Amino acid sequence: QVQLVESGGGLVQPGYSLRLSCAASGRTFSSYAMGWFRQAPGKEREFVAGINWSGGSTYYADSVKGRFTISRDNAKRTVNLQMTSLKPEDTAVYYCAASRYSNVGPMRDFGSWGQGTQVTVSS
Repeated sequence: QVQLVESGGGLVQPGYSLRLSCAASGRTFSSYAMGWFRQAPGKEREFVAGINWSGGSTYYADSVKGRFTISRDNAKRTVNLQMTSLKPEDTAVYYCAASRYSNVGPMRDFGSWGQGTQVTVSS
């Protein structure tokens, strides 16, 4: 089992940046892929970004490609999401998740979830 704790959410103006972090404990961190997901009010949870076990492969939703960057530090057991050029439509609760597998797959592969952190983009 993996325990995940997110941090770094908040209120920012459009065009600004924010960095989310997720700290993991439990199962060997370097053995599994990690992902960030988000859920806006009234909408389904959606994939934002994913990174494989080594950090060598990353994946992004089209809506955030070029603006968000996912990274991981296996020694520190953390995964980060750097968000730039934020838009009001990025407003959501952001969740960190750990996959059961070493490479990024569909949402059903992610078996451990954090409690979520709120990101609000508004002027």
